[in-house]
Amino acid sequence: MCCSGFLKIMMFIFNGCIFLAGATIMGVGVWVKVDSGSLLGLLDTIEDAPAGLAQLANVSYLLIGVGAVLLVMGFLGCCGAVKESRCMLLTFFIIVLIIFLAEVAAAVVVLVFDQVADDLLKSLKDEVKTSIQKDYGQSESMTSLWNATMEEFKCCGFSDYTDFSNSTYYKDTEGTYPTVCCNATITTTCNEYAAHSSAIDGCFDKLLQLIKDNALIIGGVALAIAAIEIAAMVVSMTLYKQIGDKA
Repeated sequence: MCCSGFLKIMMFIFNGCIFLAGATIMGVGVWVKVDSGSLLGLLDTIEDAPAGLAQLANVSYLLIGVGAVLLVMGFLGCCGAVKESRCMLLTFFIIVLIIFLAEVAAAVVVLVFDQVADDLLKSLKDEVKTSIQKDYGQSESMTSLWNATMEEFKCCGFSDYTDFSNSTYYKDTEGTYPTVCCNATITTTCNEYAAHSSAIDGCFDKLLQLIKDNALIIGGVALAIAAIEIAAMVVSMTLYKQIGDKA
């Protein structure tokens, strides 16, 4: 009896963590979806983008879906423990097992194909440059999106300031570049000389650096989630067996 009570408490703790993780992931997904200044928002504006990269624009739906599944998992685990429902506990175990196996498969793919994302983004260089030269300064939504992205990440263009050469903005302002492409200390017009001297990094380099800087955190969170999932599966199966023995 004491052991059964302890297992129920552990199920509450594990599933509470899973439920909170689901709510957090779903919240991030909603934020990415409504954040018009996100780098992912730029993918929708690029013509002839590779099909694989275009799917990145839908990452918000993936996060919302994963968050929803985790919420359901947390609910099933808690209810199964309280009501001592073998059906709920077994369903919970199967869902966690499937997700765990999918996470292992994803980790293997990332380790084996760690250069895929890098190569995929590099292949966009010409398409993004064409999009900037065509729409920046002409399309209000495109201009606002790029301005918000460059301000947020303190970057200039996809590769560098030359992406804006011969754009509508460049022609309308008689050969100047967005102010973010020049250092704040430069008080003159952000012309080609000032932009070249400032040497502001492109947003592509900033994005890769952001991913690298947070890789350790992402890996740590993934390991913690995997540990919780394994523990939850062990506890759920133990409870499942105990309930069966009582019957």
